[in-house]
Amino acid sequence: PAMTSKVANSSGSNNADAKLSPSGLPVREVPGGYGVPFLSPLRDRLDYYYFQGAEEYFRSRIARNGGATVLRVNMPPGPFITTDSRVVAFLDARSFSVLLDDAKVDKTDTLDGTFMPSLALFGGYRPLAFLDAADPHHAALKRVMISLAAARMHHVAPAFRTAFGAVFDAADAGLGDGPVQFNKLNEHHMFDFTCSALFGGTPPSKAMGDGAVTKAIKWLGVQLHPLASKIIKPWLLEDLLLHTFRLPPLLVRRDYADLTAYFAEAAAGVLNDADKAQSGISRDELLHNLVFTAIFNAYGGFKIFLPHVIKWLARAGPALHARLASEVRAAVPNGSDITVPAVDKMPLVKSVVWEALRMNPPVEFQYGRARQDLVVESHDAAYRVRKGEMLFGYQPLATRDERVFKQAGEFVPDRFVGGEGRLLGNVVWSNGPENSEPAEGNKQCPGKDVVVAVGRLMVAELFRRYDTFTADVKEMPLEPVVTFTSLTRAKADAATIHN
Repeated sequence: PAMTSKVANSSGSNNADAKLSPSGLPVREVPGGYGVPFLSPLRDRLDYYYFQGAEEYFRSRIARNGGATVLRVNMPPGPFITTDSRVVAFLDARSFSVLLDDAKVDKTDTLDGTFMPSLALFGGYRPLAFLDAADPHHAALKRVMISLAAARMHHVAPAFRTAFGAVFDAADAGLGDGPVQFNKLNEHHMFDFTCSALFGGTPPSKAMGDGAVTKAIKWLGVQLHPLASKIIKPWLLEDLLLHTFRLPPLLVRRDYADLTAYFAEAAAGVLNDADKAQSGISRDELLHNLVFTAIFNAYGGFKIFLPHVIKWLARAGPALHARLASEVRAAVPNGSDITVPAVDKMPLVKSVVWEALRMNPPVEFQYGRARQDLVVESHDAAYRVRKGEMLFGYQPLATRDERVFKQAGEFVPDRFVGGEGRLLGNVVWSNGPENSEPAEGNKQCPGKDVVVAVGRLMVAELFRRYDTFTADVKEMPLEPVVTFTSLTRAKADAATIHN
């Protein structure tokens, strides 16, 4: 879209031999370095996962290079999974925007960074998320996904209401015996929600039994284990098991076959429609793409995103809870269902969700290869990047950039209320600006509007049902572990709550 190109062009120029950038900044070579082959990527991996953590890993290297926010660094997993760990990292909002410009960056096989999972995990096909926007298959697959998201939007609120009721009925019941972890309930019920919202029909927990979620999580784990940490103790054993060699797809072959069989039936309507429309994609390839979209993109996203929303609400406390409850209850009369159009008229609810997406984008990393020699601008300097180099952005540093947002490192609930909506172009969790739209020719998430709607529905349903709540939060690399310690039911609305 025009917004993506406009933002990106302000920070990335094709004239790599110029001495001044288009904005008049001096053009420099990218600082930083990669160290000794094999040994340095190995040491950097340990820093990244265990000794520093992701954010400190980048902040310490920024400090080491005089505050430069465009740097040469190694990115894990490194040896032996990755043959080349070298990237040029963009660690501010301005340089990061180059990664959103599909004319400058090739996204082929870069979804997971410096390694590519085996295609055996995807039925032998390369899923949409691993295709570059210029690939002819990309447009055909993206067209199906965009139309699916649009056609199913009116099913999102009813399906979410069912999942929300199941999660919080269980939380209410469990609190009588002590604290209740949100993540486990969310993980369990959001898989049913995802499939019901996208396809309808029998949810996986009924079609496949209680093992449905386990199969989905195992399949995700075998894809993403090189990027995981803080799962196995001691850390030395974890590093050996998760970061040194690839786990074989054979470990989840049967699980994936069961998942594929479920989606072949659940998504039969989508597959039939694509056949009739002569989409140019074989039925089998589209099926495997729908499995990936539903489990990796949608379910995996909700599994990470919703605990972050609850985390920020828990930390904000009862004053914000009262404001949200007031807004939600004024907008939705007693006895009425909360719908997607209804939450679109709740400015504070909308702002809270956008702010959660700014603070904790569900996918923290962005990768792509430079299509040509580039000059990339940060706020204070410009840097030469060569054709074919792997470019990387750590999104939390870009979306918490103090040069763009005031109090950038703080959760400000009403940041996007009113005129502050102009800042939405700098919220880029969806692989594009929040005020742009996914299209066949770009890499923006086709389910962008669904994710935002689900976040809003979560906040609205929560504060229609409860006046306030408390929770303990334990930060973890992927998603925070949120444990409810109290849930205070709404006094006035207790009789009309939809369970």
